Amino acid sequence: MKSEAVRRTRVAAAISGIAISLSTVSASGAGFALQENSGSAIGNAFAGGAASAEDASTLWSNPAGIARLAAPEAALAVHFITPSFKFHDEGSQPAAFQPLGGTGGDAGSLNVVPNLYVAVPINRQWSVGLGVNAPFGLVTEYDDNWLGRFQAVKSDIKTINVNPAVSWRVNDAFAVGVGVDWQRVDAELTSRVNYSGALALAAGQAAARGLIPAAIVPAIVGSTPGLESKAKIEGDDSTWGWNAGFLWDVTPQTRIGGSYRSSVKYNVNANVSFDNPSLPSLPPQLAPVVGGLATNVNGALANGGVRADIKLPDLANLSIFHQLNERWDVMADVQFTRWSVFKQLEFVRTTGDLLSNTPENFDDAWRYSVGATYHWSDAWTFRGGLAWDESPVNTADRTVRLPDSDRLWIAVGAQYRFNRNLALDAGYVYIPMRNGDINQNAGSTASNGLVRGHYDANVNIFSAQLTYTFR
Repeated sequence: MKSEAVRRTRVAAAISGIAISLSTVSASGAGFALQENSGSAIGNAFAGGAASAEDASTLWSNPAGIARLAAPEAALAVHFITPSFKFHDEGSQPAAFQPLGGTGGDAGSLNVVPNLYVAVPINRQWSVGLGVNAPFGLVTEYDDNWLGRFQAVKSDIKTINVNPAVSWRVNDAFAVGVGVDWQRVDAELTSRVNYSGALALAAGQAAARGLIPAAIVPAIVGSTPGLESKAKIEGDDSTWGWNAGFLWDVTPQTRIGGSYRSSVKYNVNANVSFDNPSLPSLPPQLAPVVGGLATNVNGALANGGVRADIKLPDLANLSIFHQLNERWDVMADVQFTRWSVFKQLEFVRTTGDLLSNTPENFDDAWRYSVGATYHWSDAWTFRGGLAWDESPVNTADRTVRLPDSDRLWIAVGAQYRFNRNLALDAGYVYIPMRNGDINQNAGSTASNGLVRGHYDANVNIFSAQLTYTFR
């Protein structure tokens, strides 16, 4: 028994090295929370995720589930996520002294999300595991000249979660599991700044203080239309969280599982950079005045350090799995995510000055799913599932960075088992999203324009997972 435990521990250590090497892979997806954490469970729309415990990927949905695995196992999955966000204009307004611009094209693009899980039973009671995945992610990118460019152009948030876990089988019917999470976030946010509007404001303020003649303000405004700065914020941070779960075999055919993942808080240290425009050719009498105003505007749009405190939500799952007979399994799941902890996205300069503040006011969200699995033969298994996924984004605070709305999941999948050790899963999900209305000026139509209309959105996901059992 001792030599067997040592062998299994060595297997875990070897594959864990691969998992850590994958932790540098960028992961991004359509939406802020990524459900794509298993290439096998996706075929059931992740229904019964905390109770199915089919393979090593159970480590993410419920660490207690690895107690069901009789031999060391590794699962490597990859998800190809293609969201589509198309804006339809319904009366948008341009920022002051700027052209309106286009509708932005399709803000979605192909994103690749990898997962890797390893689970190793040490003895009859104890098992250990390690998971690497991407629990949160966001990528939206519009055309540079689109009508909402003063609110956002590109939003790219990547996370990586490394989750060692241990499970303890209390008795033949009940197991518990706990884990710790090291999580890292990398973010890049870009937008345009209405430089012409800032110059006009600076001219008006200078005239009000008697620094320049009020009569020349219209000439300044008329000589400097259509000027824009490019703004970019880049930052990162890492933090810790934890997770726990239970798995109860109510009968030999029925299991109930529950899991909880803690919230995590980031203190993101970032840098903001501005690419300010050159001034156009001006009449000799205006050039020095506008040059002085531009110096003041450039001072406000200076490069430097910024920081943001961001809290991401905790979530809880309750699942049931039931084997109807030798051919059919059914499962269901309910998930609660406490998104109400995410109130705003605020960046403050290291000097203490406020750079930007975007109200988010997310709502708590529920997700409901049902699924079924059909075991056609020893080699072939087929899956299906449906889910209703509530969006935390409310209509009043919907932004162009995250034009999210409620989603319906329609999922199918299949597994082919080459032999008793090796299995390949494939899954496909289509997610039509409800039209997301937006009426957003980010606090000022003059500075940022007004984005008014709705989004047509959907997501296509193709997934594959290779699972190997070391028997």
